[in-house]
Amino acid sequence: MVKTLKKHGNSQALVIEKSILDAMGIDADTPLQVTVSGQALIVTPVNVGVGTDAVSASVRKLRKRYAKTLKRLAE
Repeated sequence: MVKTLKKHGNSQALVIEKSILDAMGIDADTPLQVTVSGQALIVTPVNVGVGTDAVSASVRKLRKRYAKTLKRLAE
């Protein structure tokens, strides 16, 4: 695939199609690591953990299972 840069304010932007974003498992909110290796530009998603949905689900399970213990600890 051959791409060209697009003017974006005082900078240049590389537009990435949705099909490529989907294949990489990223979206507009995904932090990206951009590195240069010789003449190659390498873009990789940054592993920032399990995500807020998974954390929320885990907290709900913990609260349900350990509600009494958590209450005693809070006192």
